[in-house]
Amino acid sequence: MSDEPAEGPWSDRRSDHGAGHDRSGWDTTLTPGRRPALLLVDLVRAYFDDGGVFELPSRDALSSSASLLAVAREVGTPVVHTGVRFRPDGSDGGVFFRKVGGLVHFAGDGEPGPEDPAAWCPEVRPRPEEVTVVKQMPSAFFGTSLAGTLTALGVDTVVVGGVSTSGCVRASVVDAMSHGFVPLVVSDACGDRTAGIHEANLSDLAAKYAEVVDEATAIAYLRRTGRGTPADDGSSGAGEVPGPG
Repeated sequence: MSDEPAEGPWSDRRSDHGAGHDRSGWDTTLTPGRRPALLLVDLVRAYFDDGGVFELPSRDALSSSASLLAVAREVGTPVVHTGVRFRPDGSDGGVFFRKVGGLVHFAGDGEPGPEDPAAWCPEVRPRPEEVTVVKQMPSAFFGTSLAGTLTALGVDTVVVGGVSTSGCVRASVVDAMSHGFVPLVVSDACGDRTAGIHEANLSDLAAKYAEVVDEATAIAYLRRTGRGTPADDGSSGAGEVPGPG
């Protein structure tokens, strides 16, 4: 494989930003590292149950995230799951809790029950050995130990799926980049209220903060870099993102 970073399916999303801004450098490509973690953001029932308070129009993001999770588990890639939980009175949610009325469904004492809107969907339910982060703000990094945990695990890249693209995914990706991790956003594994909102945010993330790849590309990358695979020996090209096909 060439030492050049592979052209990926994200390149077209950056083109809109490049038009008329030739000096802005929107076409720069981030090269992922050899020590990724899979970060699954807020894949809870509220977004995927029929009649859920934040119900999305499709379960595709959940299905794709489940596929990524299966591969990560197979090859030994660290996995982090995030969820949201507030005190019963919402006092730890600050302005965010006041702004988004539906967050009241994430308030309560103790762990959410299996049918609770805040419960992880069965398709991606964390295993005991996997890291879970319970947050109160959009970003998985804000007010949590996530950055320190990833650093302790030797992680240099986060492969991201979850919901919603414009909200907690976007906030977490920007903060991942700010903490020095290369974000790979998996377009198929993220979802939002409309396709337009989803695509617009993927375009902006690809232009400024991350690389956006499809599920097949992400799975190929996870297989190349899995901690139980020969790619983990530091061999040349282990951190490259393969192009489609």
